[in-house]
Amino acid sequence: MLRALPRPRTPLSSRGAEVLRLITEQRVPVCLTVHANGRRRYGYWQAVGSQPGRGGCYVALPTDECDALHATGRIVLGDPVVDPAKTTYPVRATPRSTPRVTGTPRAAGTPRAAGPSPHALTA
Repeated sequence: MLRALPRPRTPLSSRGAEVLRLITEQRVPVCLTVHANGRRRYGYWQAVGSQPGRGGCYVALPTDECDALHATGRIVLGDPVVDPAKTTYPVRATPRSTPRVTGTPRAAGTPRAAGPSPHALTA
């Protein structure tokens, strides 16, 4: 019987872990912008205060760390928004996968196949 093996995870640097934490938190949307000249930039908008209209700034994330997270499958890109000068992708963290058991799932309340109980004692 074959079973799916989890993808090996390489350890993150402290900088990579912080970037992944920011993306996972989802308090602010993180985006990847790919400019027409090929330049890539990951970042998010950070407001100055809690009051709307007070301004803020664009915060860039380290491109090499984000590209490494994307290459290892820890973050994924959403549907692009395209304009002539750039393409923007929403970035989100990949949900942690749990080990899967192969076989046909049995719906709740469905009886097992006929035969001895798997818990039966034999003499």
